Amino acid sequence: MDASLLPDLPTWQRLGGAYTAEEIAQQPRMWTALAQGLDAAQARIDAFLGEALRQPGQRVIFTGAGSSGFIAEMVADQINAQWPAEVRAIHTTSLLTHPALYLQRDRPTLLVSFGRSGSSPESVAAVDLVRAQVDHARFLDITCNADGELARRGQGRSDTLSLLMPPASCDRAFAMTSSLSSMLLAALSVFDTAPWPQRVQRLHDLAAHADRALQAWDAAVGALAQAAYSRVIYLGSGPLEALAREAALKVLELTGGRVLALANTPLGFRHGPKSTLDNDTLVVMLRSAQPLSRRYEQDLLDELRGDGIAARVISVGPDGDDRSDGDFVSTTPDLADPWLAPLWLLMPQCYALQRSAALGMTPDNPFPDGTVNRVVQGVIIHPHG
Repeated sequence: MDASLLPDLPTWQRLGGAYTAEEIAQQPRMWTALAQGLDAAQARIDAFLGEALRQPGQRVIFTGAGSSGFIAEMVADQINAQWPAEVRAIHTTSLLTHPALYLQRDRPTLLVSFGRSGSSPESVAAVDLVRAQVDHARFLDITCNADGELARRGQGRSDTLSLLMPPASCDRAFAMTSSLSSMLLAALSVFDTAPWPQRVQRLHDLAAHADRALQAWDAAVGALAQAAYSRVIYLGSGPLEALAREAALKVLELTGGRVLALANTPLGFRHGPKSTLDNDTLVVMLRSAQPLSRRYEQDLLDELRGDGIAARVISVGPDGDDRSDGDFVSTTPDLADPWLAPLWLLMPQCYALQRSAALGMTPDNPFPDGTVNRVVQGVIIHPHG
């Protein structure tokens, strides 16, 4: 663990959060390792993808459940804008219940699955479903677990490419942290149109910025987590809407639901959800790097701070002239929002960890009674037909 970034390991061991703390802090190192791994796998990746993305008739579905589904949402539109192929995000939890809405037998389809363990019932069933219902189907499995079902079942198949993340990214803790950011950056790197050396360099640049952000933000996040807010609202626009949902999920997971966390967009928030504000609410705006988006975000930040209804309103994002006291900011490379999302996610991850500990919970296992599990359980896969 990078002890300089977070409290020392013995402290987190005593608090029951050593794995979570370590896996948050190791992310810059994971992204550097990912850059090296992708560089080594370039020829294999290019050969598998071939010219498919240049074909308008090709469909690419990014999928996963929970946090893995949010990865799909964060990357799909960015990739769709770069290629003639149709690219979209569909959670496995929707794909399995309503396959007729999403699959066409005669439409060539590439299913890109995200899975930390690679063994969740929905992930495995989604692959089986697409293989059964699409005549020309192929599969790219982005997973952190070489021993998981996705990786095991894809071995030796010409229609499948398994892309393994750095081994340490297979989080041992309950919450997905380094696994999520590694898989997200892997997908962006694999499907981007920039030259390979440029894509790899982005990972190194992001790792350096993340290292500095973790050190700069640590004390302020710890202090923020000591305030007894009963609800947290994360706001994000475009691809960062899914980032807001992931940030909210981290709070819900690590506090065992004792802190209510919600997510919305800056413009959508006024359409009813603003009614959730009270003097016990923390609002966190996850800011875009796009100038137009930032204007809308700033309008709402000014409004919420002027209203004085919420207990506190802060933002996380690129440094700029519109920063306010208490905001979490960082200088950034010139990248689109999905690429920067893992950098901004560091703050919500650290906040959820620290808030969990402040409530006297054990962040590595916030559900000791087994109500919610690290790999989902209790799912019955029903036949389609």
